[in-house]
Amino acid sequence: MPDPTPPIPRPAVVYGLMALISAVWGSTWFVIRTGLDALPPFLGAGMRFIVAGAVMAALVPLLRAREGGDVPPRGVVVAQALCQFTGNFALVYWCETVIPSGLVSVLWATFPLMMSLTGHFVTRAERLHGVQWLGLLLAFGGVASLFGTDVARGGPRAVTMGLLLLLAPASVTFSTTLIKRRAEHASSLLLNRDSMLLGGVLLLVLAALFERGVAVHVTARAVAGVLYLALLGSVVAFGAYLWLLRTVPAYRLSLISYITPVIALLVGRTLGGEPFGATTLAGTLLVLLGVALTLRRKAATPALAD
Repeated sequence: MPDPTPPIPRPAVVYGLMALISAVWGSTWFVIRTGLDALPPFLGAGMRFIVAGAVMAALVPLLRAREGGDVPPRGVVVAQALCQFTGNFALVYWCETVIPSGLVSVLWATFPLMMSLTGHFVTRAERLHGVQWLGLLLAFGGVASLFGTDVARGGPRAVTMGLLLLLAPASVTFSTTLIKRRAEHASSLLLNRDSMLLGGVLLLVLAALFERGVAVHVTARAVAGVLYLALLGSVVAFGAYLWLLRTVPAYRLSLISYITPVIALLVGRTLGGEPFGATTLAGTLLVLLGVALTLRRKAATPALAD
């Protein structure tokens, strides 16, 4: 039987993987946006996770014994499929039909705020004190300022879609907290495989229900985008994230969502010509300052294994 207790990774491994995840996820927002010109949102998202789930299924026999971990509970798999892969990505893809990719990423950056508040008020496992609150408030202020200026310029529909998008990080907060409480030692390979495949099927069901008659253009660019999102954005990044989630506190991993919007804004501006003005810069600086204070807040707590 695989060992259910994973070894604690070294800090260099933890922060190296967090940097990789941030870089990949920071680019995926723009790749999603470019793919919407060829594939409708639910269909594109569904294809992504069917491919990713199939790749994970191929990797399980090769890596399962080495990774270790328990078989994830069915309830956690279903929750992960519904919250992380179906509801979350249905909203993200749909909202990117209206809102620039960088701003969608910024709105999604409320996730670490929700995770930290959940850890403080709900699970009570990660209490917040002093400078933690200041960091969270500054980061939230940065997100709110971007929402109130850049998003509002897109008109009433953009504002409505932005408000709906906030349900995406809320749903992921629920599934992430559930994993930490009920499947902390579960195999990330099995959890990813099963939840991605189920999520992909459910997204294709949504496509069949709501995207009938929508034009589909299977171009080389669209195929490349789906493969990039499936392999790097899902298999590599989600695999690394869930592997780290087994041993690293959720609040620490949620800091990834502070960094990715900055990368997403820069990628969207550089490659897609998306708006990046004074208000964007001011909000981004507030987010970065919040990140610095939030990282500093755990300096006095026991460190990861050296």
